[in-house]
Amino acid sequence: MTIDEDRADAASGPLSTAPDALSIGRRIRQVRTARGMTLDELAAAVSRAPSQLSMIETGKREPKLSLLQTIARALGTTIDALLAAEPLDERAILEISLERVMKGPTFQALGIPPFRIGKSVPDGVLETLLALHGEIERLNDERSATPEEARRANVELRHLMRRQDNYFGELEAQAERILAAVDHPGGPLTQRTASEIAAHLGYSLHYVSDLPASTRSVADNRTGRLYLSSSIPGRGDSRTPVLQALAGRILGHAEPRSYAEFLRQRVETNYLVGALMVPESHAAAFLQDAKSRRAISIEDLRDAYSVSYETAAHRFTNLATRHLGIPVHFLKVHESGTITKAYENDDVNFPADRFGSIEGQLCCRRWTSRVVFDIPDKFNPYYQYTDTGNGTYWCTARVEPSSDGAHSVSVGVRFDDTKWFIGRETPNRGVSRHGVEVCCRRPPAELERTWRDQAWPNVRTPRTLLATLPTGAFPGVDTTDLYEFLEAHAPE
Repeated sequence: MTIDEDRADAASGPLSTAPDALSIGRRIRQVRTARGMTLDELAAAVSRAPSQLSMIETGKREPKLSLLQTIARALGTTIDALLAAEPLDERAILEISLERVMKGPTFQALGIPPFRIGKSVPDGVLETLLALHGEIERLNDERSATPEEARRANVELRHLMRRQDNYFGELEAQAERILAAVDHPGGPLTQRTASEIAAHLGYSLHYVSDLPASTRSVADNRTGRLYLSSSIPGRGDSRTPVLQALAGRILGHAEPRSYAEFLRQRVETNYLVGALMVPESHAAAFLQDAKSRRAISIEDLRDAYSVSYETAAHRFTNLATRHLGIPVHFLKVHESGTITKAYENDDVNFPADRFGSIEGQLCCRRWTSRVVFDIPDKFNPYYQYTDTGNGTYWCTARVEPSSDGAHSVSVGVRFDDTKWFIGRETPNRGVSRHGVEVCCRRPPAELERTWRDQAWPNVRTPRTLLATLPTGAFPGVDTTDLYEFLEAHAPE
């Protein structure tokens, strides 16, 4: 980031290349002082009072075009030069940034009136004021980050994914470059290759038992150390946590400035890890061959690349529309019935709140994603056709354990696209009318009459219900623990 951009961030908006009173005034003063002219001399040359020119140079008055042409001639330059985005010096950038800040809502809310920035005010004072303003803005953003804002940010991100068919070409290209740098031949990514990627990026791996509880990994960019939990090797697959830890470095992520940016970074991280574990060029050919045989299977994709079912399902949604021409939907549902992840570009009608958010809603109990929890056979995938108000959809689903309880992961397509998949012969059928309240939101009338006044459950409060969103630069991370950990593990 250039210094111009850095000052611009502190001023809550970039220093636009479009001319405005502040930037024009500062350029006039910059050219005047470079020519060795005093304000009085320039005023005399253009037949104006020094006080009038002072108002122009400080941005309090915008000059008319005729006066600007006269000033340009007096300074031996052109009007285009004064209007062009000629680089300003450090002092001018500071002054313009602070002038804009003083006119903004934060200073007004604090009751601080604008003041004149005299030449005697040191640069350090201006920098301090801008830094304080930036911190106040950050704290205000943090306090205002409500669950509703988080849901809105999530909805916007889902709309972006839908517009792009959940395919991000720039992330695929990033993965391809990294794999080429370590001479990966294609196919499953080995743990050795994951370690080679870390070394290529300048990191050594260190497994520790005291990783901060709020983190999955910690990168010390100063020493090139990547800290991971010592429990990871015992669980068998170290690739995903290593790649997730490295993804931010590969993608050039900085500290997120909003919850929306945090969510976007998380999606990019997970996408890049999937693209490294299941490379596009190899996997696309694999899936195209399966389609030609009418034998597409998420299980086969999982087994071919030695990844989890969820990773294979995610990766299929990335590639299905782009490479196979198949619209698709994806659901991850907690055993409680709550939707935790969702994606669709096949017009399936997911339940949503008034903000359009799907995550956090109850999945229809007639859908494959809920029915699969009651299926005794946990070894084989479960297939089901479900008739909905939007047509008939076919889904394949599995239940996987996690630290937060069991989740189902399902992938589905419209009826017409079922012909390409293994499992299309299933006799399992369901009918969902989740748009009608009684389908899921309320029990059958007779059952409700029997128990409505006789039941009083003690509700388990979701642990995230009252959590502040976000807390600090990285939502949910205790930065004191983080920094104390790094201090304790820093090499002597």
